[in-house]
This record gives sequence, C-alpha cells and structure tokens, in this order.
Amino acid sequence: MKTGMRLLLCCFVLSGVAFPTTKYKLTDLGTIPGMGYSVGRAINSSGQMTGSSGLIDTNTADVFINSGGQWEDLGTLGGPSGIGNGINSSGVVAGYSENNQEQYRAFISSGGTLVDIGDLGGGSAVAYAINDNGDVVGSAVTKDGSNHPFLYSKGQMIDLGTLGSPAGNDWWNTALGVNDSGTVVGYSYDAQGNFFGFVWSNATMVKMGTLGGPWSQAYAINNNGQVTGIAYTKAGDAHAFITKANGKLKDLGTLAGTTGTSWGFAINDAGVVVGQSTIKTGDYHAFVYDGKMRKDLNLLIPKNSGWVLYDARGVNNAGQIVCSGIKSDGTQHVILLTPQ
Repeated sequence: MKTGMRLLLCCFVLSGVAFPTTKYKLTDLGTIPGMGYSVGRAINSSGQMTGSSGLIDTNTADVFINSGGQWEDLGTLGGPSGIGNGINSSGVVAGYSENNQEQYRAFISSGGTLVDIGDLGGGSAVAYAINDNGDVVGSAVTKDGSNHPFLYSKGQMIDLGTLGSPAGNDWWNTALGVNDSGTVVGYSYDAQGNFFGFVWSNATMVKMGTLGGPWSQAYAINNNGQVTGIAYTKAGDAHAFITKANGKLKDLGTLAGTTGTSWGFAINDAGVVVGQSTIKTGDYHAFVYDGKMRKDLNLLIPKNSGWVLYDARGVNNAGQIVCSGIKSDGTQHVILLTPQ
C-alpha cells in the first residue's frame, strides 16, 4: 500500500564529558524490481528488512524481505496489497494483506509465501510485530464486531482483552509490540472512551500512564522491558516517550521544540529509540534518541544526499536503522542507515 507522505556534527557536553554524535552511512535500497516505490517497516539482528513495495498511484504493493540489498518478493494473500510490519532473527515476517475477498488478514511468512494466521471470529485481522520465538501480535475482529489485541503463539490466536472497552463497539484496540519474553504492548480504550498504552504479561493487562495529558499508546518493547510510543502532555501535544526504570514515561519531545508531534516506533535493547517527528515547518522527519539526545536523522547522513528521511520504523542491536525516504522528484524508497 502506498504511504507516500507529503547538525551540524555537534557534541553534547555534560559535566565535562563530550558525547560525539553518531553519523550514518546511507544505503538506498530501491524497490522490488519492476515496482515504483518502497517503504521500510522493520529490521532484524542480521540486517534483513521488510515493508512494502508497489506501483505508484495504485493500490498494488507486495510484501518483501531485503537481505544485503537483495530483494525477495513475498507477494500478498491474493489481494492487491500487503505489508510486512515485523521480521525476527530467523527471517520470518509478520504483517497483513488483503486476500482475494478484499479482507485484511494477518500473516506470517513461510518458505517464501505468506500464511494466513486466522482471526478472533470476526473475519479480519492485522499483525504488527513478531519476536524471535515466532510470537505475533496485532488486532483482530471478534464475533461481536469489536477489535481486540491478540497474541498468536504456537499456532493459537489468544484474545488479550481490553482495558474495559465496551463489547461490540467500533473502537480500535491493538497490540503493537512483543519482546522475546512474550510481554506485549499496545493500546486499548477504557469504558469511558479514553485510550491508554498497556503492558500485557501472564494474562494480565496493565494500563500505562501519560505525559500529563489524557491518552497514550505503546508501540514497542525491548528485551529489558523498556517501552516507547506516544503520549499526550498537559498542553495537549502528543510526544514520543521512553519508560524509565520506575515505569514512568520520559518525554522525548519533538524536533519542533516544545510544540508539534512525535512518535516512538521502535526501540533496541540498548534503549535507542527511532521514530518520526514534526519539525518547525510542519514537515515530518525521522529521528533517533540515543539515550542522551534526540536527533534529526537528516542531519546525521551525508550532505547533499538528496534524500529526506521522513520516518524511522526499526532499529536493531547493532544500531542499524530502517527508514523511508523521499526525494524532491517524488521518489520514495527504503533507506538503510548504518552507524559509522
């Protein structure tokens, strides 16, 4: 599916200690041969990436794996489009695709094809993440027409419930991340119609806090239990966050200063967060938070590259980042950033 969206090298000095800013090698991965655009969604420990690549100005897009610059086209579940949202260390992709009945279905990859993993009785499901044990999380429609977060493990799809969202409503409740211990994060509406990030473990869903405002969403969790996502502030802005050791949310701010919006989409085991933020012009830029500073990734790539990196969706423990970038002529490709 098409999602085209329209530093100076510095150091941070604290108590006499200088932290050099990491710069990145930029690799334009292009598209599946014959396709017109690509977007990146996840990267694994080996640097394999997944996402979607399709034809411009159409609803045609295939799921892919990119390994060392080589493309593997995984196609769809029979419909016109699909997207890979997660990839584990074994190279198994999870995501969602339309089938030939134009229903959205969650899948995992197996042997170069996509396998439908079912739903919660309502005929539709989408998957957003997969861990190294093959556990998949996402959202599925239940028999009463509600959307509930699910955990798919050992061939079974488990309904994780909600934070009190009324049965049969049209509100969206979903799981977005899972670590290797099987701890799941996402967001859910409560009985009052407010949505909050949650952490689910051992059949218990715990509501997360906010940044002083009314709402929050959790997007990813690392193997140390740190969570990132988006939460609202007292001023009504929505900012990316990372959880601290005490579970409270740390505001990562935005690239626009105190205003604007930012999202924390992924986090590695070192606590490096990547995501997307508005800048002062209102445009979207990809960012990285390295545990000390939040930085615009466009200022950490070679000058005059021609690319504007508008989001960053995955980061592995080697610090490699998968982004989507766009050029002034509208070219949109998956971009791999490698620390130098």
